[in-house]
Amino acid sequence: MTTEGTKRELENFFNLSRLTLQANGRYVHALGAGDGPLVIAVHGFPDLPISFRHQIPVLAANGYRVVAPCLRGYSESEPESNGPFEVAILIQDLLALIDRLTDQPVTLIGHDWGTSVVRGAAIMAPAKVARIVSMSVPTAGNFSRALLINPVQQRRSWYMYFFQLPFAEMAVAQDDCTFIEQLWQDWSPGWQCPQAIMDEIKAAFRQPAVLKAALGYYRSQFNPALQRPELADIRKRLGDPIPVPAMHLHGADDGCIGEETTTGMESAFIKHFEKHIIPSAGHFVHQEQPDVVNRLILAFLNRQQA
Repeated sequence: MTTEGTKRELENFFNLSRLTLQANGRYVHALGAGDGPLVIAVHGFPDLPISFRHQIPVLAANGYRVVAPCLRGYSESEPESNGPFEVAILIQDLLALIDRLTDQPVTLIGHDWGTSVVRGAAIMAPAKVARIVSMSVPTAGNFSRALLINPVQQRRSWYMYFFQLPFAEMAVAQDDCTFIEQLWQDWSPGWQCPQAIMDEIKAAFRQPAVLKAALGYYRSQFNPALQRPELADIRKRLGDPIPVPAMHLHGADDGCIGEETTTGMESAFIKHFEKHIIPSAGHFVHQEQPDVVNRLILAFLNRQQA
């Protein structure tokens, strides 16, 4: 039985518009709402556009048009031929989606993998990106250093190495994708994802093609043979300074990527940068503390537009 709060979350989700757009040679499935300056919200792993169910209605009510696309490979209707899967193609997808939707600079919000995507889009095409909000993943340089010298983060990131194994898909799919539910619990230890939302996520990851794509992003990080040669320029620039105003939000209790990995990341930003560590929140900070996150996002947008 769902709680009343969960019912409201589902109502928010199902009242959103479902969109199918064509961009970068593929059909993009998305959720959307509102009318006004465009905000694109990009989810991460293991997640879906419903990740932003708390943010989309609030931003729409405050005069923004919000579109939350499904990452390449995360839709069960998408052919495997859209691979191989790597962050550079996600950046290309996002820039194509911006061109499809508007000719004005947009606000980008990213969580987890989405954070790397929105930062990459800002680096590659700053004229198209007015500002970015990132959540739960530090800059590329900070995270790389943490994987090299931070033994606590090395242990937190065990799953990245596990996903390199050829039987990883089989293991993750066992017992109705309990592996994925356990990741959510480990990464947000003080919060329980509503079961109705987890059911939506599991339904996606039960699809073999979706699971293969999701793990493919991790595999391409470690295996250059899985990277597209034509995207080499994007990959080389992922560590460049970020040239647009930015805000980063990180849960104080993140069990996936510790908040200590964000120390000093302000050096990677050329323009305005602010960082907020959110108490009583783990990796899925925008779902665990939606009121706090929404207030910070709206304040950031208002300041940047003033």
